[in-house]
Amino acid sequence: MGIVLDTDQLTGIGLALGLGLLVGIQRGWALRGMAQGTRFAGIRTYGLLGLAGGIAGTLYLPAPGPALVVLAASAALVVLGYRRTSEADNRISGTGSIVALITIASGFVVAAGDRLIGTAIAVSVVLLLSLRGKLHGLVSSLSESEVMAIARFAVIALVILPLLPDRGYGPYLAWNPRQLWTVVVLVSGFSFAGYFGARLLGPARGILATAAAGSMVSSTAVTASVANRMKQDTSEPAVLAAAISIASAVMFCRVLLLVALLAPFALEAFARLVAAGMAVSLATSAWFLHRAPRGEAHPRQDMPVRNPFDLGPAILLTALVMVFTLAARWVLAQYGDRGLAAVLAISGTIDVDSAIITMGSLPGGTLTPEVAGSVLAVPVTLNTLFKAGISLSVARTKGWNGAWPLLLAAGAVVISWAVFG
Repeated sequence: MGIVLDTDQLTGIGLALGLGLLVGIQRGWALRGMAQGTRFAGIRTYGLLGLAGGIAGTLYLPAPGPALVVLAASAALVVLGYRRTSEADNRISGTGSIVALITIASGFVVAAGDRLIGTAIAVSVVLLLSLRGKLHGLVSSLSESEVMAIARFAVIALVILPLLPDRGYGPYLAWNPRQLWTVVVLVSGFSFAGYFGARLLGPARGILATAAAGSMVSSTAVTASVANRMKQDTSEPAVLAAAISIASAVMFCRVLLLVALLAPFALEAFARLVAAGMAVSLATSAWFLHRAPRGEAHPRQDMPVRNPFDLGPAILLTALVMVFTLAARWVLAQYGDRGLAAVLAISGTIDVDSAIITMGSLPGGTLTPEVAGSVLAVPVTLNTLFKAGISLSVARTKGWNGAWPLLLAAGAVVISWAVFG
């Protein structure tokens, strides 16, 4: 029986060819300075490799033998081409050959039916290749301690986390090792992203970029640091006030993301309550930046960001989560939903993340989405008021510019509560 190609299969083969050409365009541009005949492969070769993978993917189910022959022959040609190029240039670079093999694989995957996965693979390769200069520059600028920190984060996120059991232990089965370690991974991950985000943006962005990056870890710590600077420095009040509002806006974004990841059932109700507070924080940030003199947008110094590779804060937060999770389970068993709201409100005043993580660790169906959203809005509101108090207590009257936007944001959440609660 012959092999009959339908429209869907032809589309898969065409997509495989297109992805190969996409990779080839990037490789051709990157190697445009090399003389003809000295390159490992060009746009046509990569296009043909993608097409070969697509043909193999289409043939695999009806005719696996010919499909494997096409794959093996294509891979063999890539290996031979790598050997010839490395011997001629007397240098070793496996990028071209590895990219060629991945191009074959992505063509195979899209033609076999998994088009989204195959396309994502090819596009990711092109993006990674396009970032070559920036990645090399970043690697060159890394210190030994930063490289060790990256390795530590990989260990805690990719090695330790999957090995931990995913079930409850201890009193009330309140402690789930995998969920608790996820706290460490999340806190370290936010800190990790904030640190390198600030590095990539550079010191010229000043306190605004640093405040935004730092508030990915703790907007409370950022507010205290900015308030301390308000007390000592009067040359840039509008930018400092904008930094506090930006930190508050990032906090709202961060808690929405955490709720989406850890307690998705409460996301819709929670978002209705806190969206107005985030809008107020963004609006006051824009207002202060508009008022700032042109030269004030780049302060003389950067606000220091907490060491992102210190696991101490993550471990401390995990310990607090253990305590408050156990307390929440006990209060829930003794007093019901009202008692639980009090526990989460108290725990979230200083650190909103712990309240969200505690909510996410409760058994499914414990609270309705509406109740859960309202319960989580309480610590967010109290934390915002707490930061306003920090601004006033640290900077005294100079901290009013940082405090009143926070009071407005908290008031917006309260009003949303009255309307939607």
